[in-house]
Amino acid sequence: MNVEPTASPAASTVDPLVQRYLAHVRFEKRLAERTALLYTLDLEKLVLLAAQADVALTAVQASHIRRWVAQMHSQGRSGRGIALILSGWRGFYSWLGREGLVTCNPVLDVHAPKAPKPLPKALSVDDAVHLASFDQPEADAWLEARDAAMVELLYGGGLRVGELIGLNVQASEQHGWVDLQAGEAHVLGKGSKWRIVPVGQKAVQALTHWLCVRAALAQRPGALAVQPLQAALFVGQRGTRLTAQSIWQRLRLRSLQAGLATPVHPHMLRHSFASHVLQSSSDLRGVQELLGHVNISTTQVYTRLDFQHLARAYDAAHPRAHLKGQDDDGSK
Repeated sequence: MNVEPTASPAASTVDPLVQRYLAHVRFEKRLAERTALLYTLDLEKLVLLAAQADVALTAVQASHIRRWVAQMHSQGRSGRGIALILSGWRGFYSWLGREGLVTCNPVLDVHAPKAPKPLPKALSVDDAVHLASFDQPEADAWLEARDAAMVELLYGGGLRVGELIGLNVQASEQHGWVDLQAGEAHVLGKGSKWRIVPVGQKAVQALTHWLCVRAALAQRPGALAVQPLQAALFVGQRGTRLTAQSIWQRLRLRSLQAGLATPVHPHMLRHSFASHVLQSSSDLRGVQELLGHVNISTTQVYTRLDFQHLARAYDAAHPRAHLKGQDDDGSK
């Protein structure tokens, strides 16, 4: 309802039942003037909608409420705003029920549309490439070799941080591994499900370099206690498998030193991988497989695919797509 909440409406314009209810809640809940005004405006909207539908307030059904919710949503009202309106209506009908004026609450099982999930944060292509090719200043050579390989795998393969730290140097039944010759990462993902992810040339080069550095560290007297080759691919200063927290810290430091506006975390690189592959290929199913998603709807959200992009893909690919500028019968 397009009414500015600046002054309380005159009593004569409010339905008598609404007047009684407002008097009740003002006394029972000790409402502030502003809150009482919002209650009034929401109930005035209910009165108006019921009048337009030619139905008495006491005869309103759940079907009416659902129709009005859909109408408000189509007019641009947010899910949160609709939820607040429904809350006021629900309280009104609860009171009518206690007064014996209705037999059921038509708002009881009606809910507002869910608010859209916030889009996942992803880097631009330029920022992602800059981060991957960045050399950390003042970093030990072995740290830079390791961190560069980690970034290449996270961005180049869309791995989760748990999948990254679970990688071993060699093939294992309990851990993932990277086959450099084949250019593939065998990843043990959520639900103990295996998948194979392509490893690009840059990642292969970075991993090859890191493995050479890692092997040299293991043989150097007094150096880091790096574990045998069949153990973790990415290790810390004591030669033990890296933790997720340590990877978060290293990525954050690397992104800040690289001059990126936003501190980067592992999942941001996964988002970036999916978004950039999808923008280039428009292959939603392929990205779903690469990410290891069970449901394609999850992939849509993950990859920041907006509705306009989907609409263009549909118009271009689906044989029954509605051609712009034409009616359903094919006429202009």
